[in-house]
Amino acid sequence: MAKKVMIIGAGGVGQVVAHKCAQVPEVFGEILLSSRTKAKCDRIAARIQEKYNRKIQTAALDADKPKNTIKLIKKFKPDIVINVALPYQDLPIMEACLATKTHYLDTANYEPKDVAKFEYKWQWAYQDKFREAGIMAVLGCGFDPGVTNIFIAYMKKHYFKKMKYIDIVDCNAGDHGKAFATNFNPEINIREITQKGRYYENGEWKEIDPLSVHKPIDYPEVGPRESYLLFHEELESLVKNFPEIERIRFWMTFSENYLTHLRVLQNVGLTRIDPIVFQGKKIVPLEFLKALLPEPASLGENYKGKTVIGVQIEGEGQNNQIERRFIYNVCDHAESYKETGTQAVAYTTGVPAMIGAMMVLTGVWQGKGVFNVEEFDPDPFMEKLNQYGLPWHETTF
Repeated sequence: MAKKVMIIGAGGVGQVVAHKCAQVPEVFGEILLSSRTKAKCDRIAARIQEKYNRKIQTAALDADKPKNTIKLIKKFKPDIVINVALPYQDLPIMEACLATKTHYLDTANYEPKDVAKFEYKWQWAYQDKFREAGIMAVLGCGFDPGVTNIFIAYMKKHYFKKMKYIDIVDCNAGDHGKAFATNFNPEINIREITQKGRYYENGEWKEIDPLSVHKPIDYPEVGPRESYLLFHEELESLVKNFPEIERIRFWMTFSENYLTHLRVLQNVGLTRIDPIVFQGKKIVPLEFLKALLPEPASLGENYKGKTVIGVQIEGEGQNNQIERRFIYNVCDHAESYKETGTQAVAYTTGVPAMIGAMMVLTGVWQGKGVFNVEEFDPDPFMEKLNQYGLPWHETTF
C-alpha cells in the first residue's frame, strides 16, 4: 500500500528526491515538498507534473523551529520525513518527528551553526527517545555518507573476515563553466573543506592542517586526480560499527582553480562564520559569500563530465588471504540533468535518500531508535541502486 512522504528542502538534492519519489508511485503515494521558499517547491512540482503526470503538494516551511514542522506534519500526516534541508536544522526536525511519531531520514549529520564541527553525538543522543516512541531515525543516507557506508557493509558481508584499511574516495571530474561555485550549499561545502582534516588509525583520531595531505588517485573512467584528505562524518559511524578497522581515511578531489579561489576568499576573511558588524548590522561573511555565488541547483544545465565515488578496502578475505577490493559508482552530470534537472553531485545524494525511505516504508529496514545505514542488511539497498540510476561496479586494486 502506497505511503505518504514529506520532503524538507527544495535545493538540488530536494529536487532529485522529489523526482525519484515520483517515479515510484507504488511506494510513495502522496508527496509533499516543503521549503522556506514555496516558489522553489512550486517550480519543482511543475516539472514533475509535466514529466511524470504526478501532482505533488507544496508548502512553505521554516524548519528552524520544531513547532512549524509539527504543524505541517500534523496537517499532511506523512509516514516518513526526508530531511534534505541544512544540517543546522537536523535537530529541530528530529524533535518534530518525535512529537508526531513520524519516521525520520537525513543525508548529513547535524552541525551547530556557530562552529564547523561534524559529529554524530547530538543525533545519537536521541537513541532512547526514538526507541521509546517506536520510530526510526535513519542518519546519513546520501552517497557519502550513505552509499559509501553501505558499500563497506556489503564488502564485509560478502568478502572480508576482517577489514583493515579503508579509503573512501570522491572525485568530481566535472566542469560547470563557472569561475568559482560549489556543488552543494556553499556554507556547508566551505565549512567542511576549511576545517582541520582527521582520520582514524590504530585506535586513535589523527588531526592534520586543512588540505595538507594529498596524493594522486586513479579513478575509473576519469584517470589520476589529485585527492585531498578530509574528515567526513561517515568515518565516525564506521569506526563505531566496525571496530575491526585499523585505518580509515576520506579523500576528495579539488581543481587547482577551486583551491586558488578558496585561498583568496580565506585570506580576505569571506569564509569566516563568526558575525562581523557592517554598516551597523551583524552579518556572517560566509553567508554573504553564499548570496554572491551561483545557486548549486542552477549548475546542472551546462555541467559536463562525471563523478566517481567509491571505497577501497584491504583486509583478510574469507579464504584467509589478503583481499584488496574497490567498489564504486560513476555518475554523469549531463545524464543527471536530463533526468532531474540537476547535476550529478545532487543526483548521487538524492537517489539514496529516496531508496532509504523506500527501505523504511516497505519494511525492509526495521527497528526502533537512531541508526546509521551500515547497521542494516546492505543487499536490498544495493539492488535498488542499480535499479534507480546509480549502478555500482567492483574490481580489485
